[in-house]
Amino acid sequence: MVTDSSHDRPDTPKSPSPASEALQGVVERLTFHSDQSGYTVARLKAPRTSELITIVGNFAQIQPGQTLHLEGNWREHPKYGQQFEVQRYRETKPATLTGIEKYLGSGLIEGVGPVTAKRIVAHFGLETLDIIENQIERLSEVPGIAQKRIQQIQTAWASQRAIKDVMLFLQSHGISTTYAVKIYKQYGDAAIETVAQNPYQLAAEVYGIGFVIADAIARSLGDRSRLRISLSERGFASASRSADDGHCFLPQPELVQRTVKRLSLGEHQPDPERLTALTTQMAQDGELVIQTQTDPETDSAQLSGEQLLCYDPPFYGAEFKLSERLALLLSEPLMVDLPRVQRWIDRFTEQTGLQLSAQQRQAVELAASQRILVLTGGPGTGKTFCTRTIVALWKAMGKAIALAAPTGRAAQRLSEMTRQEAKTVHRWLEVDPTTFKFKRDADNPIPAEAIIVDEASMLDLFLANSLVKAIGLGAQLLLVGDMDQLPSVGPGNVLADLIRSEQVPIIRLTEVFRQAQTSQIVKNAHRINQGQLPQLNPVSEPPASDCLWFAASKPEQGVQVIQDLITDLIPQLGFNVASDVQVLCPMTRGEIGTQRLNQVLQQAINPPSTQKAELKRGGLILRVGDRVIQRTNDYNRDVFNGDLGIIDEIDPNTQEVTVQFAGRLITYDAADLNEITLAWSVTIHKSQGSEYPVVILPVFMQHSLLLSRNLIYTGLTRAKHLAIFVGTQSAIQFAVQQIKNQQRYTLLAERLQTMLR
Repeated sequence: MVTDSSHDRPDTPKSPSPASEALQGVVERLTFHSDQSGYTVARLKAPRTSELITIVGNFAQIQPGQTLHLEGNWREHPKYGQQFEVQRYRETKPATLTGIEKYLGSGLIEGVGPVTAKRIVAHFGLETLDIIENQIERLSEVPGIAQKRIQQIQTAWASQRAIKDVMLFLQSHGISTTYAVKIYKQYGDAAIETVAQNPYQLAAEVYGIGFVIADAIARSLGDRSRLRISLSERGFASASRSADDGHCFLPQPELVQRTVKRLSLGEHQPDPERLTALTTQMAQDGELVIQTQTDPETDSAQLSGEQLLCYDPPFYGAEFKLSERLALLLSEPLMVDLPRVQRWIDRFTEQTGLQLSAQQRQAVELAASQRILVLTGGPGTGKTFCTRTIVALWKAMGKAIALAAPTGRAAQRLSEMTRQEAKTVHRWLEVDPTTFKFKRDADNPIPAEAIIVDEASMLDLFLANSLVKAIGLGAQLLLVGDMDQLPSVGPGNVLADLIRSEQVPIIRLTEVFRQAQTSQIVKNAHRINQGQLPQLNPVSEPPASDCLWFAASKPEQGVQVIQDLITDLIPQLGFNVASDVQVLCPMTRGEIGTQRLNQVLQQAINPPSTQKAELKRGGLILRVGDRVIQRTNDYNRDVFNGDLGIIDEIDPNTQEVTVQFAGRLITYDAADLNEITLAWSVTIHKSQGSEYPVVILPVFMQHSLLLSRNLIYTGLTRAKHLAIFVGTQSAIQFAVQQIKNQQRYTLLAERLQTMLR
């Protein structure tokens, strides 16, 4: 198995220089490994040496127990001493008992973990791999290995043999074992052909492989460079349109500009004129939808001058169909006895002793009389009470009600708030596990006459389209959300677009109620929203506010402050750090990003223990009791991007991890573990729809690229009882002054205006 790690570094020659040296040994342990870049620091046991050797380099896949032949150069690190810098490597068959044991127990073979591997090697010695290959039934000779386990190992070994060629091919082009297995699951025997013909297809169809990795694979094909240029330019639309930035389309000049920047790697410099012409060809072939900005339906205030707007066809279809369905629902008349509704409101407030503000009363009346209503407002303005009253009214009207939210935690909060069952939008839409499509649609709508969607700012274009399509023409829809929070992670800005269109009835709750006025969290959230600095109190004994600030001039000091808060102050205040505290960061990387903080917090909250099983995956350690987050939508397991869970069980032998999500146990095998990661700290974007007793918000200028008013506002409003800022006042001030309304290229509002004129 030969893998060239140099393709990740354009300035590094593909073959070692004449001065390079060779080194062979067994990987003892990993000090650090990045799944994104492959950069690795590991310790190697070489023959005839008593001390372990530090090796550094880019490895597509590396596990303890692997026997590696390395080519590279020695260097002296000023802090860590002598290291071997790897330029090329290949894996060889382990030749020692220790190597075989570590190789066998590394997790590559389902059913064989470190304990089982030790038993097998102790019995068969150097013949172990040959026994498994040719006489696997002899594993019954090993104490503790039953026939069922042998069959499991045999199946896994056969599967490994079946994908051996695939893995060799993929690893030779920089793909890890984990992704190799997923690719094989996706394409089967056609995996090599698929990758060779169009590696960019992986970016769209295999989770974890983005454009950068796909393009690196294409470049590593070498003698197929012409094909690479053709495919990269042909596939530039999906690669450069940046749905990750929330856009539904890009103006043609920006699309071309992004493509040139993205594909200007190595010797290949894309020709902008050629790419511009290519958009026209792709539109003729149905690979793009192009509209002109001067068309009546695309007269967007986001754009100036006549421009061509380039859509991926699915994005265009979703945006057009969503606007069309919304217009159809809004045009359906709704007959209601409004005086009777008003009398019911009077009786309800008299019986409960609770009063509705004028805005809230208007919202309840509109909920009875309108097909679609948007209810928005900041913290403390009574959205919860208003929503609960609307549910009571709809019940009194005899309507079948469906309560939904984009995430499991938001659905759980909605259920607690209304005291009736709420489900995620995905579960209401009912995913078909065979086709991964939703069962509910216009022909098979959600069985409800009134639907409430909480945290509606999280609805992206595609989920909103699927939801609205599944609402019966006789049903009503209430969208509840805070328009000042961050928009959806996915493409579109649906809630803001509906408000901007002025075609949907909107109620904005602005009055902060008396019971909320005592909360500094609420007060500061509104101050931030108005562009004012939050009033943050230094720590006192006991804390005099529910919104505190701990000064830290540097990120590394901030890490220490957060560690001290977890171990000292927060437990003293009566909170459970394992269940009540969430650290929310603007970014994943950096000295005080989520990746670094998760390591620190895991050590502080859930340290290693002989009573807790753990599993190492590259530089990541997972332990029983760890909080984890789902990183992608998994329709097979019925868990979705942003769902939080707790690791319930780890089987070191099978490398399986079982996670509890809201009372449901979900099991991940070794190939799918990259779908979850530690969540003691998550990004503010990932926290949308959630609420935590205690929130810690590190804010430093290291995060300046992402700092904005609505980012800090969203993070602060996730706190229920206590919010703690850690960082510098200058960084907080910078964030409040940055008005980044997440301007996105969308035309939903304009389409609605055109259809309802």
